[in-house]
Amino acid sequence: MTFEKVRELLAAHLEIDESEITEATTFEELGVDSLDTVEIMMEMEDEFGIEIKPAEAGKSVAELVSYIDKAKADK
Repeated sequence: MTFEKVRELLAAHLEIDESEITEATTFEELGVDSLDTVEIMMEMEDEFGIEIKPAEAGKSVAELVSYIDKAKADK
C-alpha cells in the first residue's frame, strides 16, 4: 500500500522509527524543512513513477498518500 511505502521512505530519510509516522502526522511535526521536502519528493517520484508538485502534495502524510494515489490513477 502507498501509506506503508511513504512511511518507510520518510522514516529512512529522516532517520526515525516508522512507528512515529501515522497518516495524521504532519510534515511540520516531523521537522521537515524545505530541503527535506525537495529530497523527499524526488524519492517519492522515483518510487512511484509520478511527478509530485510539493505545493499540491499537502501538509500531512495522509494528504501526500492521497495525492500519490490520485496521480497514479490518472497516469
